[in-house]
Amino acid sequence: MKTNRLYFIDAVRAFAIIMMLQGHFVDTLLAVEYRDDSNIFFQIWKYFRGITAPTFFTISGLVFTYLLMKSKKNGTSKVRIKKGITRGLMLIAIGYALRAPVFDWFQGVFKDSFLIIDVLHCIGLSILITILIYITTLRKSAVFSVLMLIIGTTIFLCEPLYRSLDVSYLPLFIVNYLTKSNGSVFNIIPWFGYMAYGAFIATLFYGFLEKKKFKSILISGLFVTGAILIMFSSYLFNWLYLKSGFELLKGIAYYNYLFTRLGNVLVLLGLFYAMEKFVKRTLILKIGQKTLSIYVIHFAIIYGSLTGFGLYQIIGKTLHPYQAVLGALLFVMTVCAISLYGVKTNQFLYTRIRKFIDNRRD
Repeated sequence: MKTNRLYFIDAVRAFAIIMMLQGHFVDTLLAVEYRDDSNIFFQIWKYFRGITAPTFFTISGLVFTYLLMKSKKNGTSKVRIKKGITRGLMLIAIGYALRAPVFDWFQGVFKDSFLIIDVLHCIGLSILITILIYITTLRKSAVFSVLMLIIGTTIFLCEPLYRSLDVSYLPLFIVNYLTKSNGSVFNIIPWFGYMAYGAFIATLFYGFLEKKKFKSILISGLFVTGAILIMFSSYLFNWLYLKSGFELLKGIAYYNYLFTRLGNVLVLLGLFYAMEKFVKRTLILKIGQKTLSIYVIHFAIIYGSLTGFGLYQIIGKTLHPYQAVLGALLFVMTVCAISLYGVKTNQFLYTRIRKFIDNRRD
């Protein structure tokens, strides 16, 4: 029986979550004296760590949007939208819960660090924004597709304008979604841009997946576009600046991390899509389906979420590179094993939230 399931998506998600696990472990525990930018191994590690978040946001936009658009064909669009809203709110809630200083609260101490925004907050809010845009476009696939491409590109092009954004006059709750001035790790801009590009790619799968030679054309397009963005986008923006004198283009050219990282992501997607037949029915697909569980578990172990006692508090930045490499390997294996065979975070949370919503309706 023919299926439209995109197996490579789970493989990319698995790659991203594994890179995140080792990246957080090494960054949190490697001794400061070994963080040498002139070391080739450290450079390689930083490079792959740098493409992890863009990959995760892009693939999240792709997965959610593809399922949302498929639901229109199945006549379950309203159900999928409700699930999306639930998931978006759940991710935001989990994001706050993971940073909740429970023991401080018991002592009457309330710190602003609880309001710091991380990846789950941004993905959750991005899902809600995507749903809003989808509904606003009256669920017209072509309009939605073009609009998401325009939004993603505009967010990236305007990065110099909000790079030093000052919105201190707004409530802290909102400020943290817009700037890193108070310690937020991620902000809704520019990261929603990657979600928007992922959504655009999802529309290509929705519209053309069953077309002849679609796979080979898309893979080629991903590789070529990705390579151009990586190698030539900075030169292009600089050339356009020299020709036009438009200062915004100069700001993009001299700090062009968004488009180059997008190029990395596109090449990675093309690579995994080309190798899709080799990852079917493998453990990596199961890992890719458990990213939320893995994220929650790793956060608790490294940063001591809720308890206040994690590897960061116990070990700190003290590890030798060899210890960090071995520890990262063991850490990835342990967290994945716990998620796959020890707990069912995703199903548990979804069940509880849906029961709560149903009870409220009754």
